[in-house]
Amino acid sequence: MSRTGSDYLASLRDGRAVYINGERIDNHVDHPAFRNAVQTVAGMYDYQAQNQELMTFRSPGNGKQVNLAWQLPSSQEDLVRRGEAHLAWARLTGGWIGRSPDHVPAALVGMMIGIELLENYDPARAKALRDYYAYARDNDLALTYTIVNPQGDRSRNVGDQGNKYHSLGVVDEDAEGITVRGAKMLGTSAVLAQECLVGVQNPLRPEDDMYALSFAVPLAQKGVKILSRRSYEQSASSAFDYPLATRFDENDALIYFDDVKIPWERVFIYRRPELCGALFHQTAAEQMMNLQSQARFTVKLQFLLGVARRLTETTGTVNFPAVQDTLGRLAGQAMAVEGNFRAMMLDPTQRGEFYVPKASRVYSATSAGQSLYPEFVNDIRGLAGGGVIMLPSSVEDFGNPEIVEMIEATQRSAATDPLGRVKLMKLAWDALGSEFGSRHTQYEMFYSGPPFVQHMRCFGNYDWNASTAMVDNILSDVSLEASLGARK
Repeated sequence: MSRTGSDYLASLRDGRAVYINGERIDNHVDHPAFRNAVQTVAGMYDYQAQNQELMTFRSPGNGKQVNLAWQLPSSQEDLVRRGEAHLAWARLTGGWIGRSPDHVPAALVGMMIGIELLENYDPARAKALRDYYAYARDNDLALTYTIVNPQGDRSRNVGDQGNKYHSLGVVDEDAEGITVRGAKMLGTSAVLAQECLVGVQNPLRPEDDMYALSFAVPLAQKGVKILSRRSYEQSASSAFDYPLATRFDENDALIYFDDVKIPWERVFIYRRPELCGALFHQTAAEQMMNLQSQARFTVKLQFLLGVARRLTETTGTVNFPAVQDTLGRLAGQAMAVEGNFRAMMLDPTQRGEFYVPKASRVYSATSAGQSLYPEFVNDIRGLAGGGVIMLPSSVEDFGNPEIVEMIEATQRSAATDPLGRVKLMKLAWDALGSEFGSRHTQYEMFYSGPPFVQHMRCFGNYDWNASTAMVDNILSDVSLEASLGARK
């Protein structure tokens, strides 16, 4: 039997330290800042349990049915099957849960595919990763990760922020393990996860070795503190007014480690700056986790296209040539994103005995997505016009007959009744312009890091030789002497 929503809910009742709105809370599962998002993910696990053939495989460790995100794909068919499972989970939320529980497992799978990186460095660290992967897989854990240092003063190095432990660093070590102190970000979905994979994507110098760490830790472990950002779920006045924020706010958090003891069997990198980025970029981690990301991004654009279509139907503009031009352009962009995602599955490369998406396709997709999303949203805002602003203040307005009379007189549409128009416009604003929607625009713009980094990875992974060879072939047929002779 696969993990269920009730299993997941029970696993989160661990007494972890979550800080929000000036206080520490110990039961975040039922707290109004997080409870609806927690229930959303619980529903994903119930869907998995009800659709095991689509969503799961039998773990070789304990024989349980676990999410396909944990499977090491030994064929193209395995890769396609996991991609379809990613799509199925994303469709449950319209793509609004970015770090759903199939994301970090995909990263661990990619690290396992490239485990020789750690084996060549330290077999004990490689064993720690192997054992942790097996443990997390067999228990179908919900994981997050924190792989970026706090922003701080970006003109200064990691150890020169006025506080030695501004970013997570090692305090000491002994026979049992290491003690760490400092902060990591962005703990997206930390309140929805059981454990956290810690790493470093920021560039590190050789002398920054105290910050060069990777390990896994339960989020309920003593000394782990989750500093939540503002909860859009809690701030939303009602599900009617904010239908997305009230159920899909996965939350982001700064994770602070207050002298946390990490046993050696959970330490994957220790004081090796050159390995921190390599753990993602020289294994298959980035390819595997971005297969999930692009599935989710594909679904999210399809959801937004649905919003755009309904907006134009509701406002009576859907048959205007200029509007159809915009809708058609957006549809073309969404289809291109889906095509890139499917190419990752259907045109993979082999790494040893396993099949992974080609790095060039991954970087092409992530680079394009970062610039596409804000333009996509802005174009739909243009289609919406003032309709997403000319709205009743809240669902409470419908409890006042005098206000209802004005709503019915002004919220007119050929496609729906006044209530239907208001509901749609409230949904559109939550997707496009609310605090929740604006966070998602920022999130997608920097999903894979600074855009210039993705552009440089595209530069490094493109087959320049194939392109320049065509140019050189044409030039090789051009003879100055022959051309001059032909003119005489």
